[in-house]
Amino acid sequence: MNTPTTVALSEAQKRSAAAQFERDGFFIAPPLIPAELVARVRQRIDAVYAGDYETGIPPCGSPKGSKTPPTSLVKIDNAHRSDRVIHEVVSHPAVGEWAAALTGAKRVQVFATQMLIKPSGAPGGANVGWHQDQEYWDGALRGEVFTAWIAISDVTAESGPMRFVHGSNHWDLLKAGDFFGGDLAAIKQRLLEKSGAKAWDETAAVLSPGAVSFHHRLTVHGSGPNTSGLPRISFAVHLRTDQSRLADGVKWQDVGYLNDPDDMQGSPISYSTTQS
Repeated sequence: MNTPTTVALSEAQKRSAAAQFERDGFFIAPPLIPAELVARVRQRIDAVYAGDYETGIPPCGSPKGSKTPPTSLVKIDNAHRSDRVIHEVVSHPAVGEWAAALTGAKRVQVFATQMLIKPSGAPGGANVGWHQDQEYWDGALRGEVFTAWIAISDVTAESGPMRFVHGSNHWDLLKAGDFFGGDLAAIKQRLLEKSGAKAWDETAAVLSPGAVSFHHRLTVHGSGPNTSGLPRISFAVHLRTDQSRLADGVKWQDVGYLNDPDDMQGSPISYSTTQS
C-alpha cells in the first residue's frame, strides 16, 4: 500500500486549488509523475495493448491483444491489475495528495481505471462525446467520487485534448451526455437545453507528459479528433474518498468495473492521513 508523501503543498496552495476545483469543476495540476516512470509505463502500455499481462490478470472484459496499431479509440478497463508499472502510475502518492488537497479528503482510493489510446487521423475522429461521469456511476456509487486524468504522451491542442465546461459541476446530474457519441455539437445542444445554462465556456486540458487534470463527477467534458500525427495516450483514474459509499442495495461484486476496496491490487490507496 502507498503511504502518505509530501509534495510541498502549502495551506494557501491547497485552499486556492480547492476553491478553483469547487468553482470550475476541474483543476489542472503540474507534472506529478516522474519522467522516468512515464518512460517505463509507455512501454508497458504497448505490452498490455498487445495482450501481455505481467501479473497474469487480464484487464476487465478480457480484451484480445493486438499488435496492430489502433484505428479507433482504445479504452481498456483496469489495466493496473494486469501490470505493476501501470499500477505504480495510477496509485502514485503525488496524485493522491493533490486529490486530497482539492477535496479535503482524509483518504483517497482508486476504484477503477481506463487506459486510453486515441490514434491520430482515426475515421470519425475518435471523439469522446460530452458527458458527466456520474451518469455512468450513478447506479453504483454515491458521494465524493471523481477523476484524475494522467497524460502519458504530450497532449497538445492538436491531439484531441480533454475539454471541460466551466461550472458545469453545478448543473446537477443531467443524464443527457454520451461518452460514445461522435456528434459533439448535438450533445452540447442537448445538455444546454436540459441544464438551462446560458453560457458554455470550455477549457482544453493541454498537458505535458506526467501532468494531471482532475474533474468533478458532474463536470461536463469530452474531446475532439486527434490530428497531431501521434497517438494521444493517457490514464483516467477514478477515485473515491472517505466521503463516498455504494448505492443502496449494491455490492462491489455486482458491478463489473468496480474493484473490491479491500483488494489493494485493484483498489490501491494513494493517500491516507493514517499509516496502515
